[in-house]
Amino acid sequence: MKTMLVALMERQFLALWVACVLTGLALLVFKPVLRRELRVSWSLLLLAALCQGIATVINGELHAALSTIMGGAATVLMVLAIIQLAVLLLFQVLLPALGVLAPRIARDLTVAGLSLAWGLVWLRLSGVDATQLFTTSAIITAVLAFAMQDTLGNVLGGVMLQLDNSLKVGEWVRLDDTSGRVVDVRWRYTAIETRSGETIVVPNSWLMKNRFGVLRGRSDEPLAWRRTLNFNIDALANPSMVIQALQQSVADARIAHVSAERPVSAILVDTAAGYYRYALRYWLTDPQFDDPTDSLVRVHALAALARTGVGLGVPQEERLMVKENDNWRLANEKRELQHRLEAVQRTALFATLPQEEQLALAHHLVHAPFVQGGILTRQGAVAHWLYLIVRGKAQVLAEEAGVVTPVSTLTDGDFFGEMGMLTGEPRSATVMALTDVDCYRLDKVGFAQVLAARPEMAREISAILAQRRHDLDDRLKLVKNTHPMSRTEDLLAKIKTFFGVAA
Repeated sequence: MKTMLVALMERQFLALWVACVLTGLALLVFKPVLRRELRVSWSLLLLAALCQGIATVINGELHAALSTIMGGAATVLMVLAIIQLAVLLLFQVLLPALGVLAPRIARDLTVAGLSLAWGLVWLRLSGVDATQLFTTSAIITAVLAFAMQDTLGNVLGGVMLQLDNSLKVGEWVRLDDTSGRVVDVRWRYTAIETRSGETIVVPNSWLMKNRFGVLRGRSDEPLAWRRTLNFNIDALANPSMVIQALQQSVADARIAHVSAERPVSAILVDTAAGYYRYALRYWLTDPQFDDPTDSLVRVHALAALARTGVGLGVPQEERLMVKENDNWRLANEKRELQHRLEAVQRTALFATLPQEEQLALAHHLVHAPFVQGGILTRQGAVAHWLYLIVRGKAQVLAEEAGVVTPVSTLTDGDFFGEMGMLTGEPRSATVMALTDVDCYRLDKVGFAQVLAARPEMAREISAILAQRRHDLDDRLKLVKNTHPMSRTEDLLAKIKTFFGVAA
Protein backbone atom coordinates (compact mmCIF):
# COMPACT_ATOMS: atom_id res chain seq x y z
CA MET A 1 0.00 0.00 0.00
CA LYS A 2 2.78 2.37 0.89
CA THR A 3 4.67 1.50 -2.29
CA MET A 4 1.60 2.18 -4.38
CA LEU A 5 1.10 5.56 -2.68
CA VAL A 6 4.73 6.51 -3.23
CA ALA A 7 4.53 5.43 -6.86
CA LEU A 8 1.37 7.45 -7.35
CA MET A 9 2.96 10.50 -5.75
CA GLU A 10 6.03 10.08 -7.97
CA ARG A 11 3.86 10.10 -11.11
CA GLN A 12 1.74 13.05 -9.94
CA PHE A 13 4.42 14.82 -7.96
CA LEU A 14 5.20 17.50 -10.50
CA ALA A 15 1.51 18.32 -11.05
CA LEU A 16 0.80 18.52 -7.31
CA TRP A 17 3.94 20.51 -6.68
CA VAL A 18 3.09 23.04 -9.43
CA ALA A 19 -0.49 23.30 -8.12
CA CYS A 20 0.77 24.00 -4.61
CA VAL A 21 3.22 26.61 -5.86
CA LEU A 22 0.53 28.38 -7.88
CA THR A 23 -1.81 28.33 -4.91
CA GLY A 24 0.89 29.80 -2.70
CA LEU A 25 1.64 32.54 -5.24
CA ALA A 26 -2.07 33.39 -5.52
CA LEU A 27 -2.35 33.72 -1.76
CA LEU A 28 0.77 35.88 -1.71
CA VAL A 29 -0.65 38.21 -4.39
CA PHE A 30 -4.19 38.56 -3.01
CA LYS A 31 -3.26 38.25 0.67
CA PRO A 32 0.15 39.90 1.18
CA VAL A 33 -0.34 39.70 4.95
CA LEU A 34 0.11 35.92 4.65
CA ARG A 35 3.73 36.26 3.58
CA ARG A 36 4.95 35.12 6.97
CA GLU A 37 2.48 32.22 7.24
CA LEU A 38 3.46 30.96 3.78
CA ARG A 39 7.08 30.44 4.82
CA VAL A 40 6.27 27.01 6.25
CA SER A 41 4.54 25.96 3.02
CA TRP A 42 7.45 27.20 0.88
CA SER A 43 9.93 25.33 3.08
CA LEU A 44 7.94 22.09 2.87
CA LEU A 45 7.62 22.41 -0.94
CA LEU A 46 11.35 23.01 -1.35
CA LEU A 47 12.25 20.06 0.86
CA ALA A 48 9.73 17.87 -0.96
CA ALA A 49 11.21 18.86 -4.34
CA LEU A 50 14.72 18.23 -3.04
CA CYS A 51 13.83 14.75 -1.72
CA GLN A 52 11.98 13.86 -4.92
CA GLY A 53 14.92 15.04 -7.02
CA ILE A 54 17.38 12.93 -4.99
CA ALA A 55 15.08 9.91 -5.28
CA THR A 56 14.91 10.32 -9.05
CA VAL A 57 18.65 10.78 -9.50
CA ILE A 58 19.76 7.81 -7.41
CA ASN A 59 17.01 5.47 -8.61
CA GLY A 60 18.79 2.20 -9.34
CA GLU A 61 19.45 -1.23 -8.01
CA LEU A 62 22.33 -0.20 -5.78
CA HIS A 63 20.46 2.69 -4.29
CA ALA A 64 16.91 1.36 -4.39
CA ALA A 65 16.48 1.50 -0.61
CA LEU A 66 17.73 5.08 -0.37
CA SER A 67 15.56 6.07 -3.32
CA THR A 68 12.50 4.61 -1.60
CA ILE A 69 13.26 6.49 1.62
CA MET A 70 13.68 9.80 -0.19
CA GLY A 71 10.50 9.19 -2.18
CA GLY A 72 8.59 8.51 1.02
CA ALA A 73 10.01 11.65 2.58
CA ALA A 74 8.92 13.65 -0.47
CA THR A 75 5.39 12.21 -0.13
CA VAL A 76 5.19 13.09 3.57
CA LEU A 77 6.45 16.62 2.98
CA MET A 78 4.13 17.18 0.01
CA VAL A 79 1.04 16.14 1.99
CA LEU A 80 2.08 18.41 4.87
CA ALA A 81 2.46 21.31 2.42
CA ILE A 82 -0.99 20.57 0.99
CA ILE A 83 -2.43 20.60 4.55
CA GLN A 84 -0.79 23.97 5.25
CA LEU A 85 -2.14 25.56 2.06
CA ALA A 86 -5.61 24.04 2.47
CA VAL A 87 -5.93 25.38 6.02
CA LEU A 88 -4.77 28.85 4.90
CA LEU A 89 -7.37 28.84 2.13
CA LEU A 90 -10.07 27.78 4.59
CA PHE A 91 -9.30 30.21 7.43
CA GLN A 92 -7.96 33.18 5.47
CA VAL A 93 -10.17 33.16 2.37
CA LEU A 94 -13.33 31.07 2.63
CA LEU A 95 -14.37 31.75 6.24
CA PRO A 96 -13.73 35.54 6.08
CA ALA A 97 -15.79 35.64 2.88
CA LEU A 98 -18.64 34.11 4.92
CA GLY A 99 -18.16 36.65 7.71
CA VAL A 100 -16.50 34.21 10.13
CA LEU A 101 -13.25 35.35 11.78
CA ALA A 102 -11.56 32.43 13.50
CA PRO A 103 -8.63 32.95 15.89
CA ARG A 104 -5.13 31.82 14.95
CA ILE A 105 -5.21 29.04 17.53
CA ALA A 106 -8.13 27.41 15.71
CA ARG A 107 -6.07 27.35 12.52
CA ASP A 108 -3.08 25.95 14.37
CA LEU A 109 -5.22 23.25 15.97
CA THR A 110 -6.58 22.26 12.55
CA VAL A 111 -3.08 22.03 11.08
CA ALA A 112 -1.84 20.05 14.07
CA GLY A 113 -4.80 17.68 13.96
CA LEU A 114 -4.55 17.00 10.24
CA SER A 115 -0.77 16.59 10.43
CA LEU A 116 -1.10 14.14 13.31
CA ALA A 117 -3.74 12.20 11.41
CA TRP A 118 -1.51 12.06 8.35
CA GLY A 119 1.39 10.89 10.52
CA LEU A 120 -0.72 8.06 11.94
CA VAL A 121 -1.84 7.07 8.45
CA TRP A 122 1.76 7.03 7.22
CA LEU A 123 2.85 4.94 10.18
CA ARG A 124 0.04 2.51 9.51
CA LEU A 125 1.00 2.26 5.83
CA SER A 126 4.61 1.67 6.92
CA GLY A 127 3.52 -1.30 9.03
CA VAL A 128 4.01 0.38 12.40
CA ASP A 129 1.29 -0.20 15.02
CA ALA A 130 0.70 3.24 16.55
CA THR A 131 -1.05 1.80 19.62
CA GLN A 132 2.01 -0.21 20.59
CA LEU A 133 4.18 2.84 20.00
CA PHE A 134 2.05 4.94 22.34
CA THR A 135 1.98 2.19 24.95
CA THR A 136 5.74 1.75 25.08
CA SER A 137 6.26 5.51 25.26
CA ALA A 138 3.75 6.09 28.09
CA ILE A 139 6.48 6.65 30.70
CA ILE A 140 8.31 9.09 28.44
CA THR A 141 5.04 10.90 27.75
CA ALA A 142 4.29 11.21 31.47
CA VAL A 143 7.74 12.63 32.17
CA LEU A 144 7.42 15.14 29.34
CA ALA A 145 3.93 16.15 30.49
CA PHE A 146 5.19 16.79 34.03
CA ALA A 147 8.16 18.78 32.78
CA MET A 148 6.01 20.85 30.40
CA GLN A 149 2.99 21.34 32.65
CA ASP A 150 3.18 25.14 32.45
CA THR A 151 3.43 25.04 28.67
CA LEU A 152 0.60 22.52 28.43
CA GLY A 153 -1.48 24.67 30.78
CA ASN A 154 -1.04 27.64 28.45
CA VAL A 155 -1.91 25.54 25.41
CA LEU A 156 -5.03 24.03 26.97
CA GLY A 157 -5.97 27.44 28.38
CA GLY A 158 -5.85 28.98 24.91
CA VAL A 159 -7.99 26.16 23.56
CA MET A 160 -10.61 26.54 26.31
CA LEU A 161 -10.75 30.31 25.95
CA GLN A 162 -11.72 29.81 22.33
CA LEU A 163 -14.09 26.93 22.89
CA ASP A 164 -16.19 28.73 25.53
CA ASN A 165 -16.05 32.03 23.62
CA SER A 166 -14.43 33.88 26.51
CA LEU A 167 -12.19 35.96 24.26
CA LYS A 168 -12.42 37.07 20.66
CA VAL A 169 -9.86 38.81 18.52
CA GLY A 170 -10.81 42.48 18.28
CA GLU A 171 -12.56 42.70 21.65
CA TRP A 172 -11.49 45.07 24.41
CA VAL A 173 -10.48 43.59 27.75
CA ARG A 174 -9.47 44.92 31.16
CA LEU A 175 -6.79 43.21 33.24
CA ASP A 176 -6.34 44.93 36.59
CA ASP A 177 -5.24 48.45 35.62
CA THR A 178 -4.54 47.60 31.95
CA SER A 179 -7.04 47.71 29.11
CA GLY A 180 -6.58 47.08 25.40
CA ARG A 181 -7.70 45.20 22.31
CA VAL A 182 -7.10 41.48 21.78
CA VAL A 183 -4.97 41.20 18.64
CA ASP A 184 -4.07 37.52 18.74
CA VAL A 185 -4.64 34.32 20.69
CA ARG A 186 -1.67 31.98 20.40
CA TRP A 187 -0.88 28.57 21.85
CA ARG A 188 1.04 29.96 24.78
CA TYR A 189 -0.28 33.48 25.26
CA THR A 190 -2.87 36.09 24.33
CA ALA A 191 -1.58 39.35 22.87
CA ILE A 192 -3.32 42.57 23.97
CA GLU A 193 -2.49 45.88 22.33
CA THR A 194 -2.97 48.99 24.47
CA ARG A 195 -3.78 52.52 23.26
CA SER A 196 -0.16 53.52 23.84
CA GLY A 197 1.00 51.00 21.25
CA GLU A 198 2.32 48.47 23.75
CA THR A 199 1.63 44.77 23.29
CA ILE A 200 0.89 43.01 26.55
CA VAL A 201 1.62 39.27 26.48
CA VAL A 202 -0.59 37.39 28.94
CA PRO A 203 -0.11 33.63 29.46
CA ASN A 204 -3.28 31.70 28.72
CA SER A 205 -3.01 29.79 31.99
CA TRP A 206 -3.18 33.11 33.88
CA LEU A 207 -6.38 34.03 32.06
CA MET A 208 -7.87 30.69 33.02
CA LYS A 209 -7.10 31.21 36.72
CA ASN A 210 -7.85 34.92 37.16
CA ARG A 211 -10.69 37.33 36.54
CA PHE A 212 -10.69 39.71 33.59
CA GLY A 213 -13.28 41.97 32.03
CA VAL A 214 -14.48 41.78 28.41
CA LEU A 215 -16.20 44.76 26.79
CA ARG A 216 -18.78 43.06 24.61
CA GLY A 217 -22.12 44.45 23.48
CA ARG A 218 -25.29 42.42 23.42
CA SER A 219 -26.28 40.71 20.21
CA ASP A 220 -29.10 43.21 19.61
CA GLU A 221 -27.39 46.33 20.97
CA PRO A 222 -24.21 48.25 20.12
CA LEU A 223 -21.27 48.22 22.51
CA ALA A 224 -21.65 50.68 25.40
CA TRP A 225 -19.24 51.00 28.34
CA ARG A 226 -20.37 52.95 31.39
CA ARG A 227 -17.67 55.28 32.63
CA THR A 228 -17.60 56.90 36.08
CA LEU A 229 -15.90 60.22 36.77
CA ASN A 230 -15.53 61.56 40.32
CA PHE A 231 -15.72 65.22 41.34
CA ASN A 232 -14.92 66.70 44.76
CA ILE A 233 -17.35 69.56 45.35
CA ASP A 234 -17.54 72.15 48.09
CA ALA A 235 -19.67 70.85 50.96
CA LEU A 236 -21.67 74.11 51.03
CA ALA A 237 -23.03 73.52 47.51
CA ASN A 238 -26.63 72.32 47.20
CA PRO A 239 -26.48 68.60 46.27
CA SER A 240 -29.52 68.73 44.00
CA MET A 241 -28.06 71.68 42.13
CA VAL A 242 -24.72 69.92 41.69
CA ILE A 243 -26.35 66.71 40.43
CA GLN A 244 -28.50 68.59 37.93
CA ALA A 245 -25.52 70.62 36.67
CA LEU A 246 -23.39 67.50 36.15
CA GLN A 247 -26.15 65.65 34.29
CA GLN A 248 -27.02 68.61 32.06
CA SER A 249 -23.35 69.23 31.22
CA VAL A 250 -23.27 65.96 29.24
CA ALA A 251 -26.91 65.71 28.16
CA ASP A 252 -26.86 69.18 26.54
CA ALA A 253 -23.47 68.73 24.83
CA ARG A 254 -22.51 66.82 21.71
CA ILE A 255 -19.44 64.89 22.74
CA ALA A 256 -17.96 62.34 20.35
CA HIS A 257 -18.24 58.69 21.42
CA VAL A 258 -20.78 59.49 24.17
CA SER A 259 -24.00 57.52 23.73
CA ALA A 260 -27.04 59.70 23.11
CA GLU A 261 -29.47 56.81 23.67
CA ARG A 262 -28.41 55.89 27.21
CA PRO A 263 -29.11 58.40 30.00
CA VAL A 264 -26.45 60.24 31.95
CA SER A 265 -26.64 60.05 35.74
CA ALA A 266 -24.94 61.76 38.66
CA ILE A 267 -25.02 60.68 42.29
CA LEU A 268 -23.61 61.74 45.64
CA VAL A 269 -21.31 58.89 46.61
CA ASP A 270 -19.38 60.08 49.67
CA THR A 271 -18.79 62.88 52.14
CA ALA A 272 -15.45 63.93 53.52
CA ALA A 273 -13.83 66.75 55.46
CA GLY A 274 -14.51 69.93 53.52
CA TYR A 275 -16.06 68.41 50.40
CA TYR A 276 -18.62 65.99 48.98
CA ARG A 277 -17.73 63.46 46.31
CA TYR A 278 -20.06 63.12 43.30
CA ALA A 279 -19.92 60.51 40.53
CA LEU A 280 -20.87 61.41 36.95
CA ARG A 281 -21.70 58.32 34.88
CA TYR A 282 -22.02 58.24 31.10
CA TRP A 283 -21.90 55.55 28.38
CA LEU A 284 -18.92 55.30 26.02
CA THR A 285 -19.51 53.80 22.57
CA ASP A 286 -15.88 53.14 21.59
CA PRO A 287 -13.47 51.86 24.25
CA GLN A 288 -10.49 53.01 22.21
CA PHE A 289 -11.25 56.64 23.13
CA ASP A 290 -11.91 56.26 26.85
CA ASP A 291 -9.25 58.68 28.16
CA PRO A 292 -9.88 61.48 25.59
CA THR A 293 -13.64 61.21 26.08
CA ASP A 294 -13.26 61.26 29.86
CA SER A 295 -11.26 64.46 29.48
CA LEU A 296 -13.94 66.12 27.32
CA VAL A 297 -16.69 65.13 29.73
CA ARG A 298 -14.70 66.57 32.64
CA VAL A 299 -14.18 69.84 30.75
CA HIS A 300 -17.92 70.19 30.09
CA ALA A 301 -18.76 69.28 33.69
CA LEU A 302 -16.32 71.82 35.14
CA ALA A 303 -17.69 74.55 32.88
CA ALA A 304 -21.27 73.73 33.96
CA LEU A 305 -20.27 73.85 37.63
CA ALA A 306 -18.57 77.20 37.10
CA ARG A 307 -21.73 78.61 35.46
CA THR A 308 -23.76 77.40 38.42
CA GLY A 309 -21.39 79.04 40.88
CA VAL A 310 -20.32 75.75 42.45
CA GLY A 311 -16.72 75.49 43.56
CA LEU A 312 -14.54 72.43 43.83
CA GLY A 313 -13.90 71.03 47.26
CA VAL A 314 -10.54 70.44 48.83
CA PRO A 315 -9.66 68.50 51.99
CA GLN A 316 -9.77 70.78 54.99
CA GLU A 317 -7.84 70.50 58.21
CA GLU A 318 -9.08 72.54 61.14
CA ARG A 319 -6.64 73.62 63.85
CA LEU A 320 -8.30 75.31 66.80
CA MET A 321 -6.67 77.83 69.10
CA VAL A 322 -8.49 78.22 72.40
CA LYS A 323 -9.05 81.96 72.18
CA GLU A 324 -9.79 82.11 68.45
CA ASN A 325 -11.99 79.02 68.64
CA ASP A 326 -14.20 80.58 71.31
CA ASN A 327 -14.63 83.74 69.29
CA TRP A 328 -15.42 81.76 66.15
CA ARG A 329 -17.93 79.59 67.98
CA LEU A 330 -19.68 82.55 69.54
CA ALA A 331 -19.90 84.38 66.20
CA ASN A 332 -21.21 81.26 64.48
CA GLU A 333 -23.81 80.68 67.20
CA LYS A 334 -24.89 84.31 66.94
CA ARG A 335 -25.37 84.05 63.19
CA GLU A 336 -27.32 80.80 63.52
CA LEU A 337 -29.51 82.27 66.28
CA GLN A 338 -30.26 85.26 64.06
CA HIS A 339 -31.39 82.91 61.28
CA ARG A 340 -33.67 81.08 63.68
CA LEU A 341 -35.10 84.34 65.02
CA GLU A 342 -35.89 85.49 61.49
CA ALA A 343 -37.65 82.18 60.83
CA VAL A 344 -39.80 82.69 63.97
CA GLN A 345 -40.61 86.29 63.05
CA ARG A 346 -41.71 85.35 59.53
CA THR A 347 -44.13 82.73 60.86
CA ALA A 348 -47.70 83.99 61.33
CA LEU A 349 -48.16 81.81 64.39
CA PHE A 350 -45.43 83.67 66.32
CA ALA A 351 -45.22 87.00 64.49
CA THR A 352 -47.26 88.88 67.14
CA LEU A 353 -45.23 87.60 70.09
CA PRO A 354 -42.85 89.96 71.90
CA GLN A 355 -39.25 89.71 70.74
CA GLU A 356 -38.16 88.19 74.05
CA GLU A 357 -40.55 85.27 73.55
CA GLN A 358 -39.57 84.96 69.90
CA LEU A 359 -35.93 84.78 70.95
CA ALA A 360 -36.76 82.11 73.51
CA LEU A 361 -38.45 80.03 70.81
CA ALA A 362 -35.48 80.56 68.46
CA HIS A 363 -33.16 78.92 71.00
CA HIS A 364 -35.19 75.72 70.74
CA LEU A 365 -35.34 75.48 66.93
CA VAL A 366 -33.54 72.55 65.30
CA HIS A 367 -32.38 72.66 61.68
CA ALA A 368 -34.30 70.04 59.64
CA PRO A 369 -33.67 70.09 55.84
CA PHE A 370 -35.51 67.86 53.34
CA VAL A 371 -34.80 67.07 49.68
CA GLN A 372 -37.26 67.05 46.81
CA GLY A 373 -39.72 64.18 47.05
CA GLY A 374 -39.13 63.63 50.77
CA ILE A 375 -42.00 63.22 53.23
CA LEU A 376 -41.86 65.90 55.93
CA THR A 377 -44.70 64.37 57.91
CA ARG A 378 -47.24 61.62 57.27
CA GLN A 379 -50.96 61.59 57.93
CA GLY A 380 -51.85 59.68 61.10
CA ALA A 381 -48.35 59.89 62.59
CA VAL A 382 -47.89 61.19 66.15
CA ALA A 383 -45.12 63.78 66.48
CA HIS A 384 -44.97 66.55 69.08
CA TRP A 385 -43.28 69.24 66.99
CA LEU A 386 -44.01 71.72 64.21
CA TYR A 387 -41.97 72.86 61.21
CA LEU A 388 -41.15 76.41 60.09
CA ILE A 389 -40.32 76.60 56.38
CA VAL A 390 -37.43 78.96 55.60
CA ARG A 391 -37.00 78.18 51.91
CA GLY A 392 -38.69 75.83 49.45
CA LYS A 393 -42.11 74.47 48.53
CA ALA A 394 -44.11 71.62 50.05
CA GLN A 395 -47.52 70.18 49.21
CA VAL A 396 -50.18 69.21 51.75
CA LEU A 397 -51.93 65.93 50.84
CA ALA A 398 -54.99 64.46 52.57
CA GLU A 399 -55.91 60.81 52.19
CA GLU A 400 -59.41 59.46 52.70
CA ALA A 401 -60.68 56.03 51.65
CA GLY A 402 -57.50 55.44 49.66
CA VAL A 403 -57.87 58.68 47.66
CA VAL A 404 -55.08 61.26 47.99
CA THR A 405 -56.24 64.87 47.56
CA PRO A 406 -53.86 67.87 47.23
CA VAL A 407 -54.97 70.45 49.79
CA SER A 408 -52.54 73.36 49.60
CA THR A 409 -48.97 74.41 48.92
CA LEU A 410 -46.64 75.67 51.62
CA THR A 411 -43.86 78.16 50.81
CA ASP A 412 -41.33 80.39 52.60
CA GLY A 413 -42.61 81.51 56.01
CA ASP A 414 -45.36 78.88 56.30
CA PHE A 415 -45.58 76.35 59.11
CA PHE A 416 -47.24 72.98 59.64
CA GLY A 417 -47.55 70.27 62.29
CA GLU A 418 -48.76 72.71 64.92
CA MET A 419 -51.66 70.51 66.05
CA GLY A 420 -49.30 67.68 66.93
CA MET A 421 -47.12 70.00 69.02
CA LEU A 422 -49.94 71.91 70.71
CA THR A 423 -52.60 69.22 71.26
CA GLY A 424 -50.83 65.91 70.70
CA GLU A 425 -53.24 64.98 67.91
CA PRO A 426 -52.06 62.72 65.08
CA ARG A 427 -51.09 64.41 61.84
CA SER A 428 -54.19 65.32 59.84
CA ALA A 429 -52.40 65.37 56.47
CA THR A 430 -49.22 64.33 54.69
CA VAL A 431 -46.68 66.98 53.66
CA MET A 432 -44.32 66.21 50.75
CA ALA A 433 -41.41 68.37 49.54
CA LEU A 434 -41.97 69.69 46.00
CA THR A 435 -38.46 71.18 46.01
CA ASP A 436 -35.57 71.05 48.41
CA VAL A 437 -36.99 72.44 51.66
CA ASP A 438 -34.94 74.20 54.31
CA CYS A 439 -36.85 74.41 57.59
CA TYR A 440 -36.59 74.39 61.38
CA ARG A 441 -38.33 72.15 63.87
CA LEU A 442 -39.80 73.24 67.22
CA ASP A 443 -40.72 70.56 69.75
CA LYS A 444 -43.11 70.52 72.69
CA VAL A 445 -40.41 71.06 75.33
CA GLY A 446 -39.18 74.31 73.83
CA PHE A 447 -42.66 75.71 73.38
CA ALA A 448 -43.71 74.63 76.87
CA GLN A 449 -41.14 76.95 78.48
CA VAL A 450 -42.54 79.97 76.64
CA LEU A 451 -46.12 78.93 77.30
CA ALA A 452 -45.44 78.50 81.03
CA ALA A 453 -44.11 82.07 81.23
CA ARG A 454 -47.16 83.52 79.48
CA PRO A 455 -50.21 81.20 79.58
CA GLU A 456 -52.45 83.73 77.85
CA MET A 457 -50.48 83.11 74.66
CA ALA A 458 -52.39 79.84 74.30
CA ARG A 459 -55.62 81.75 73.63
CA GLU A 460 -54.00 83.88 70.92
CA ILE A 461 -52.50 80.86 69.20
CA SER A 462 -55.68 78.80 69.47
CA ALA A 463 -57.56 81.44 67.46
CA ILE A 464 -54.95 81.21 64.67
CA LEU A 465 -55.07 77.43 64.70
CA ALA A 466 -58.85 77.42 64.59
CA GLN A 467 -58.77 79.49 61.43
CA ARG A 468 -56.19 77.16 59.84
CA ARG A 469 -58.26 74.11 60.76
CA HIS A 470 -61.35 75.83 59.33
CA ASP A 471 -59.56 76.50 56.04
CA LEU A 472 -58.32 72.91 55.90
CA ASP A 473 -61.79 71.52 56.50
CA ASP A 474 -63.24 73.79 53.81
CA ARG A 475 -60.82 72.47 51.25
CA LEU A 476 -61.65 68.90 52.17
CA LYS A 477 -65.40 69.67 52.32
CA LEU A 478 -65.59 68.13 55.77
CA VAL A 479 -66.48 71.25 57.76
CA LYS A 480 -69.01 70.58 60.46
CA ASN A 481 -71.78 73.08 61.20
CA THR A 482 -70.23 74.36 64.39
CA HIS A 483 -69.73 77.93 65.57
CA PRO A 484 -66.18 79.29 65.14
CA MET A 485 -66.00 80.25 68.80
CA SER A 486 -66.88 76.75 69.91
CA ARG A 487 -63.98 75.45 67.80
CA THR A 488 -61.65 78.02 69.38
CA GLU A 489 -62.72 77.07 72.90
CA ASP A 490 -62.30 73.38 72.05
CA LEU A 491 -58.74 73.90 70.79
CA LEU A 492 -57.93 76.10 73.82
CA ALA A 493 -59.00 73.33 76.18
CA LYS A 494 -56.91 70.73 74.32
CA ILE A 495 -53.80 72.94 74.40
CA LYS A 496 -54.07 73.65 78.12
CA THR A 497 -54.68 69.98 78.87
CA PHE A 498 -51.72 68.81 76.75
CA PHE A 499 -49.28 71.26 78.37
CA GLY A 500 -50.79 71.07 81.86
CA VAL A 501 -51.61 74.81 81.96
CA ALA A 502 -54.24 75.84 84.52
CA ALA A 503 -57.58 77.06 83.12
